[in-house]
Amino acid sequence: MEYNLLSDESENQEGSEPQKEEKPSSNLIDKIQQLGQTNVPQMAADSRIHCLTIVGQIEGHMALPPQNKTTKYEHIIPQLVAIEQNPKIEGVLIILNTVGGDVEAGLAISEMLATLSKPTVSIVLGGGHSIGVPIAVSCDYSFITETATMTIHPIRLTGLVIGVPQTFEYLDKMQERVVNFVTKHSKIPEETFKELMFAKGNLTRDIGTNVVGADAVKYGLIDEVGGIGQAMKKLNEMIEIQKGNNEGLIQ
Repeated sequence: MEYNLLSDESENQEGSEPQKEEKPSSNLIDKIQQLGQTNVPQMAADSRIHCLTIVGQIEGHMALPPQNKTTKYEHIIPQLVAIEQNPKIEGVLIILNTVGGDVEAGLAISEMLATLSKPTVSIVLGGGHSIGVPIAVSCDYSFITETATMTIHPIRLTGLVIGVPQTFEYLDKMQERVVNFVTKHSKIPEETFKELMFAKGNLTRDIGTNVVGADAVKYGLIDEVGGIGQAMKKLNEMIEIQKGNNEGLIQ
């Protein structure tokens, strides 16, 4: 009865018109189709932290099939340049849930993160596999959740027949670039990292090691086990420290 009375009152109001169903704009439809989401999150006006997500497969020089969830390096690199230039952004939070992907694209993103002048914190959620490992350690401080995993394995060319010695040499040099970057930006010794990379029996019909949560911290690969709350707290602390140092230099 209450519903009917309310309906009658609304119909008898002067100037009232039946509400028209709003149709989604073409821009919204494009966002849903291209980005897989209904709304693009915007940074609040009073926020000083920018959140950057690296998910799915890292796409490099070769375009992946449209059904693959990818992070395109040509999208990430301009964002990092804009972050560096924007004075309102004082810190960057990197959220990783990636299976890996293009080695050179992953290293390019890692180098840019490592050379940002602003504090950076990474957190591995779900997985930070393969070339996701250098990206995770490239930040000033790194977190991993208890259930998240990281796969460490040698560089490989999937589906290609390697027939010339120069290709092996090139792969070996590329692998050394990855090893050097990871050991430089984390506490894991080079010998330990290579042992994990070439371990047998851990991965089915392959070589390498899958480390989970606390194991990544134990090996010195990641700084701390924690979630989004701990990561945000740490980043805010680092921002305050940098602001204090900058103010001291100005005085």
